[in-house]
Amino acid sequence: MKAEITRQRATRLLSSGNVIMVSSAYKDRANIITLAWKTPLSHNPPLIGISIAKTHFSCELIEKSEEFIVNIPELEILDKVVFCGSVSGRQVDKFKETKLNPLKANRLIKTPLIADCIGNLECYVRDVREFGDHKFFVGEIIYAQAEEGMFEQTWDVDKMRLIYHLGGAFFTSSGQMIRV
Repeated sequence: MKAEITRQRATRLLSSGNVIMVSSAYKDRANIITLAWKTPLSHNPPLIGISIAKTHFSCELIEKSEEFIVNIPELEILDKVVFCGSVSGRQVDKFKETKLNPLKANRLIKTPLIADCIGNLECYVRDVREFGDHKFFVGEIIYAQAEEGMFEQTWDVDKMRLIYHLGGAFFTSSGQMIRV
């Protein structure tokens, strides 16, 4: 027998992908938002999509700058990941509060990447769409990097632990790789 899930919580049945931290900046303001809602869209050109609530400060910064960086955290910084997803960047400098290290991007992007993360994807915004209470940003990856030795064809889960959001205050981590 299966129990009904409310429509408002139904997306949590799908939100099992790894958590990302998206850095954004415009003029003298930089911010970090924690997201679980992201998806690859195309190999050629390399496109990804991220979904952000319209009311979030990062949404405003990304719209104005037309760029963002997807940063891939691992389990050892979970407390910082949770903080960046719980506090508004309008009132708090999340880089300072968490002591996460901003680093100049590798390409023409002005947004700082998060040096403490094991992977970074620098993106230009190629499209923005509104869906309900969120905006969906399509980003073209112009540069990507990962911590040496942690990524070949996929993440080496024997060397690191990705964070997965299960909904609300619940998280889990990657573990054993299974090859079929």
